[in-house]
Amino acid sequence: MKYTAGQRLDRLPESSFHRRLAALIGAGLFFDAFDLFLASGVMMALSTSGWATMAQNAQFASAGAVGASIGALLAGWVGDKFGRRFAFQFNLLLFGTMSIAAACAPSMTWLIVCRFLMGIGLGAEVVVGYSTISEFVPPQKRGKWGAIIFFIATSALPVSSLVSYLVIPHFGWRWMFVIAGTGAFVVWYLRKKMPESPRWLESAGRHAEARQVLDEIEAEVSKKHILSVPVSTPVPAKAPTAAHYRLIDLFKPPLLRSTLLGMTLNIVPLSAVYGFIVWLPTFLVKQGLSVTASLGHTALMNTGSLIGIFLAGRYSDKWGRKKGIIALSVITAGLGWWYSHAGSIETTALIGITLIASIYCMGTLSFSTYVPELFPTELRLRGTSISSTAGRVASILAPQAVSILYAYEGGVSGVMFAIVGLMLAQAIIMALFGIDMTGRSLDAQAIEIPVETGVDASTVIKPRQS
Repeated sequence: MKYTAGQRLDRLPESSFHRRLAALIGAGLFFDAFDLFLASGVMMALSTSGWATMAQNAQFASAGAVGASIGALLAGWVGDKFGRRFAFQFNLLLFGTMSIAAACAPSMTWLIVCRFLMGIGLGAEVVVGYSTISEFVPPQKRGKWGAIIFFIATSALPVSSLVSYLVIPHFGWRWMFVIAGTGAFVVWYLRKKMPESPRWLESAGRHAEARQVLDEIEAEVSKKHILSVPVSTPVPAKAPTAAHYRLIDLFKPPLLRSTLLGMTLNIVPLSAVYGFIVWLPTFLVKQGLSVTASLGHTALMNTGSLIGIFLAGRYSDKWGRKKGIIALSVITAGLGWWYSHAGSIETTALIGITLIASIYCMGTLSFSTYVPELFPTELRLRGTSISSTAGRVASILAPQAVSILYAYEGGVSGVMFAIVGLMLAQAIIMALFGIDMTGRSLDAQAIEIPVETGVDASTVIKPRQS
């Protein structure tokens, strides 16, 4: 091709194509997150009904995390080998099927097995989703679009809490899995016409297919927008080419730095999710609230997630990912310390909303936008999947750590102190080794080429006539 897929995509203005693609990706991530966060209400119901002990609840949570770790690792290989679209559809079908199976589980043992298999699909969806949206949208707006699909996905957190509040006390926990599975099947059908990533097609040597997809995208966008001629950015003679990239490159310079950063930015936020947010209803019940009151307060606090993501989407491309992550890590650490010293339930709720907002603002900048930016197209899903797998391993350990810290410290203080320590460590690592990819082409992550935005007004393509 005269221009690369990246050059043709990077100069496209935001359009209905990007909005439709974000909706398809976001819908899958919504039910992925819904399935993840329903564990919070389900664990509480299992515990209070006598269907499961605290230890079995920990096994249930960890089984999902183990499955998600395997799914995240497999998604990298499947997505880089067979394409982003194939990986999307396979994992969505898997976790939808297993959700329905979980609704019919005859015992806690079978429910744990279903959760493990469900987790494989859940882990894969996250890896493929955020990486794929980054390959289509303009570089100056990646933070915004990463936040949009993260907002769609994370809206499942308060929705899951609200649905748990309305459904579990009256109909039981099994219906939560029915809702999640049915939604996954609907999205799987709608995604059948989603385009493959031209960047991936080009990296796989399928240039004719890449041209066809790009032509279709440009034809749609040019109906309402004037398209500039792609900018040919210079590439140094020693820059890596597709043929030179191997999996081992992720574990040696210059990509080793990206891999270690990606792992850190998955381990810390997911430890906060599995160590605090997922356990929140159980913590509140242990503090003396009723089941209904616990679920109600959890739903209220979880609205902070959407506030945090909105702020990230609004300012991510202005703050810069590196500075934003450092600042939010420190803020989250401070709020975590404050939460552990809160007295009344009203104060706890207020701090909890702010703390969750800070966690999700940081998470938006981290694994929904920044981590996929760190790797070249040929290794993007594998680099992202290795990073995600490290976070999933932390997710496996976090529930076990919570039960130990909670018993040892006699409350939530020990749990929060551990999260504070992780946040401060993340801030230091980012300050020392962080790479800022804000506004730069995905093709520049390993060769330090800034994206060019200036275009001569004479080099434009007129809109097509409808």
